[in-house]
Amino acid sequence: MSGFLADIAEVDAFLDAHPEIQFFDILFTGLSGVPRGKRLRRHELRAVYENGRFLPLSVAVIDINGQDSDGTGLVWETGDADSIARPVPGGIVPAPWLGGDVGQVMCSLHEPDGTPVDIDPRAILARVVDRFRADGMTPVVACELEYYLVDAKRGRDGSVRLPRSPITGRASEAPQAYGLPEIEDVAPFLRDLWAACDAQAIPLEGVISEASPGQYELTLAHKPDALRAADEAVAYKRAAKGVARRHGMEATFMAKPWADRVGSGLHLHVSVVDDAGTNLMASEEATGSPLLRHAIGGMAALLPESVAIFAPNQNSYRRFRANSYAPVAPTWGVNNRTVALRIPAGKAHTRHIEHRVCGADANPYLALAAMLAGVHHGITERIDPGPPVDGDGYAAAAASGATLPTNWFDALRLFEGSSVLANYFGERGAKMYAAMKRTEQARFFETVTTQDYDWYLGNA
Repeated sequence: MSGFLADIAEVDAFLDAHPEIQFFDILFTGLSGVPRGKRLRRHELRAVYENGRFLPLSVAVIDINGQDSDGTGLVWETGDADSIARPVPGGIVPAPWLGGDVGQVMCSLHEPDGTPVDIDPRAILARVVDRFRADGMTPVVACELEYYLVDAKRGRDGSVRLPRSPITGRASEAPQAYGLPEIEDVAPFLRDLWAACDAQAIPLEGVISEASPGQYELTLAHKPDALRAADEAVAYKRAAKGVARRHGMEATFMAKPWADRVGSGLHLHVSVVDDAGTNLMASEEATGSPLLRHAIGGMAALLPESVAIFAPNQNSYRRFRANSYAPVAPTWGVNNRTVALRIPAGKAHTRHIEHRVCGADANPYLALAAMLAGVHHGITERIDPGPPVDGDGYAAAAASGATLPTNWFDALRLFEGSSVLANYFGERGAKMYAAMKRTEQARFFETVTTQDYDWYLGNA
């Protein structure tokens, strides 16, 4: 499995170049998509590259709130045994929002014999990519994240509020999609974010003000290294959250922070090249090459079973609403933002697919793995996607009756029953993800909320 272990020369070169950095956060991203780890001192770091650092294997299945997932069998049954965290290539970088003397090291998990842990999300993605390589292909991918900047302090009732502009002293009220004053309002944050990403070699590109007040989208560059693309998406999210805190705000990648405003998506872009670097999806036809259409066929076929990955939390399902730019059915089309799988406009050699189903709360490793599983499945099985949608994708979905699962329980049930995804993710990887999410579901629905009191305290 390539692209997994950093060479020790990398840490030596970094330490020589950065004598000012005295502390390092080593971090690992488990199935929940939340980076966790330890902070080490400078003198401890080289040993991490030589021998790794012990972390319990159960860190891979800690839920989104940082609690053990007992149903996985990886806690009490194993004595909470250790695995070994080892740095990934390119994973050591400065973390300037934490101070000039702090860096971070991204890690993957390994067994004591050195093999990658099979339930590490990075390993799951790597195995899917290896299926392409075995067939003489390489996926080229990009992650495009939407998120809101909100006030770091909530209202007295616990509500989330938009921050006041340091320039005008007012909070945004109107959507102002593509508005330039809305970008100017957060210019200090953006300058620091771009600087942080430059320091970490994250290819962060331009920004737009999105379809709701306080919502922004910045894009990451396409690259023929899906592991690195996912690493960068995880590092970017951490940087955005850290920089926002420095500016008295919170960057939230929650899928649907407000009922009456649009949700935040993680749009995934994919094409496939051969060993010579030729785009196998390229075509003068707007609908792309036969390979592109087979890829769409596979992606559409696996969408219902994959939604538990693309929409991992209870809140995720509030995003799927008609006429919201979040898809509600496995539809596809050309230059059409009302469908799930979109072929963007562009020149023949740039043909690719934009996958629009993911919420911004999805784990980038698993989201890319599930999307690429669909691409590979469609190509190898030569799946016909049917005709593209012309016009309103929501109306077409309503007319056809095609749907995606609309709640957390149905989505997870479909995921658990998918032999195709289990084949790509690995039986244990799929099983552990489902067990962790079942634990989260139980905990979420055990909680008595203020809405319970509002609806039932006096009315029941």
